[in-house]
Amino acid sequence: MLKIRLQRVGRKHEPTFRVVLTDSQNSTKSGKFLEVLGSHDPRHKEMTALDADKIKYWMSKGAKVTDTMHNMLVSKKIIDGKKINVLPKKTVDQPTPKASADEGKKEGEAPAETPSQ
Repeated sequence: MLKIRLQRVGRKHEPTFRVVLTDSQNSTKSGKFLEVLGSHDPRHKEMTALDADKIKYWMSKGAKVTDTMHNMLVSKKIIDGKKINVLPKKTVDQPTPKASADEGKKEGEAPAETPSQ
């Protein structure tokens, strides 16, 4: 399956990204891609260059878009739709109140009697 994703290039602490078409089997750091579809510089928002015609062409051929790329294409108005929450909030497991209430009293146990004097 083909995917349109970001590939990190650039130097240490100065990231820039290529927008590439690649096979989903390839790792993001493998460097293997079929075609470069644009570039993105996160430090300068206006420095994003995308080839909209090629992106639409490959999407029509069945290429899937990663969530981050989907959000970028929606913000650049290349595709229509809503943005996807890429980093959802973590859910904290709450202990059930039933378990904590049962710990206080157990079956078959009577409360301790105080000795009379």
